[in-house]
Amino acid sequence: MFNPDIKKLLTNCNSRYSLVTATAKRARQILDDAKEKEISLDEKCVSLAIEDIADGKYVIEEPDRLKSDI
Repeated sequence: MFNPDIKKLLTNCNSRYSLVTATAKRARQILDDAKEKEISLDEKCVSLAIEDIADGKYVIEEPDRLKSDI
């Protein structure tokens, strides 16, 4: 089972909600791209999305008002 380090993932965003939303959005993009190219994925889309976020390949952008609340 894939267990990423949540603290490491949260360094790129301000809240868990932002992390979950970005992960879901990236997973949908991966799935749509695979369907468009007719590629069969060996891993789950969410796992691939989390890896992209952890590696810095996908940047989480948050509204300025969330950034200023810290």
